[in-house]
Amino acid sequence: MTPLDHSAAVAAETARFVGAVRAADPATPVPTTPGWTLADLVQHAGSVQRWFTVLLRQRIQERPTSRDVDLKLPGRAEAFPDWLADAAAEAGEAFAATDLDAPMWAWGADQHARFWVRRMLFETLVHRVDAELALGGKADIAPELAADGVDEFLTNLPYAAFFAPGTAELRAEDRTIRFARTDGDGTWLVRLRPDGFGLDRDAAHVPADATVSATAADLLLLLYGRVDRASEGVAVAGDEALLALWFANSAF
Repeated sequence: MTPLDHSAAVAAETARFVGAVRAADPATPVPTTPGWTLADLVQHAGSVQRWFTVLLRQRIQERPTSRDVDLKLPGRAEAFPDWLADAAAEAGEAFAATDLDAPMWAWGADQHARFWVRRMLFETLVHRVDAELALGGKADIAPELAADGVDEFLTNLPYAAFFAPGTAELRAEDRTIRFARTDGDGTWLVRLRPDGFGLDRDAAHVPADATVSATAADLLLLLYGRVDRASEGVAVAGDEALLALWFANSAF
């Protein structure tokens, strides 16, 4: 797979997000994030971008003790789309000014500045999809981008317990779940052990106890809870109890 330009993808996904919501009613409910409106969704996405931008500018080397950031949030929800666009522009400036291969604290597996760019991308992408679905659109994600998102999610989930406490329940006596892409190359084997779980990158031909097969886009949306494993286009096989354990405790 050709390496993706995550910085450029953040800009593109944000532009699409902004375009979707600019003329929409901010009070529109967002079914895929129950209890949220479009205003809530845009505010969340822009806040995340501005927070990550601060982390990149500071080149932090340890977990921050405060999340106090000047969000520059407008007083009117109708102004939120332009505010989100400005957040992406500021992020782009930070990307350009940062050696993305430089060591940096991150909550996930990749302890480099590039972690935050990739994480910002998929935060933005998933919420762009949320917005488009709320407005009657379809979940359209470029296949290679979606595959990278699946990899990013499964790579970092084992480190997410401090904000996704259910992951502490993802334990088993050496049980495996394969996530298999049906629209191109890509297979991910997650191994659950008594002491935790993680992505096994050297197990393409290892038999799995359960398998989930779908396009890269559907796998990504499934992992993020935007579609159900019973949805059309998603095929499951093997240990149903193991799959139930996974999906009950892997919420990001």
